[in-house]
Amino acid sequence: MGGGRERAAPGAEGEGGARRQMKAARARRELVPGQSVALLKELHLLTREGDLNADSLRKLKQVNHLVRLLAPAVEDVLSRFGEPVLVDCAAGKSYLGFILHELFLGPAGKGHLIAVESQDELARAGEERARRLGFGRMRFLASPLEQAELPGRVHLVTALHACDTATDDALFLAIRHNADHVAVVPCCQAELAAQLGASKAEEPLHALHAHPWHRREFGAHLTNVLRALALEAHGYRVTVTELTSFEHSVKNELILGRKVRGQGLEARGRLEALLSVFQVRPKLVRLLSGSGGPPAGPSP
Repeated sequence: MGGGRERAAPGAEGEGGARRQMKAARARRELVPGQSVALLKELHLLTREGDLNADSLRKLKQVNHLVRLLAPAVEDVLSRFGEPVLVDCAAGKSYLGFILHELFLGPAGKGHLIAVESQDELARAGEERARRLGFGRMRFLASPLEQAELPGRVHLVTALHACDTATDDALFLAIRHNADHVAVVPCCQAELAAQLGASKAEEPLHALHAHPWHRREFGAHLTNVLRALALEAHGYRVTVTELTSFEHSVKNELILGRKVRGQGLEARGRLEALLSVFQVRPKLVRLLSGSGGPPAGPSP
């Protein structure tokens, strides 16, 4: 679970900035049904005493809320497929993956979760943890997302705070493998801000990103609008919502997609119109068009 610097939750710090803990009895209220204290201690989200510090509370709230929202999708693929494949992209320590295994795959006795993480040391540590816990339906793959060797058919793709264009890689993976469900929570997004800085978009639209601050914020918003439209253009029904409140994460936009048709022509038209108006080419669009390299400069 990557991402930029997040705000501390209100009341999470005492005098002098010392972090306060949520004691074990209260911490248990944050658990979802079926979730074990033992696993959360193993993941170092809970202390040995079962307490939660401010950082861990934010992480746990984000992961558990996403788990609740993912539950219908996980149950759907478990009910329809013999051995569904779930992929946790840019997994980091894969808090999400371990919790999905404990709550769904383990009890169901079916399905596999592949946690893809580019940092070898994190992938090795995750593999060892899964082995130690006896999580036999979970494995770690040390690889960049674009080079990950996965089964041809994938059923659910997740990415929690995959930084910048790593979210595009996760979405491309979902589309390319015809995933039934996809859920991403984007993190920092700088790519389009740079492209907007060189854009020759005409007034009055240029005013939307003329100032660096607006360019950063508008670029991030436009990135996610284009991502949602790209999913819709490839046959997904998309919902965009808030993952958690801002007190727990400033990176809290959740894009959910469910495959319902082959393609969406109306969404494709809107996607192409926005790309033309703002003269941008985000990585997801380049990947889908067969060109994953750097974007060409804006048209003169």
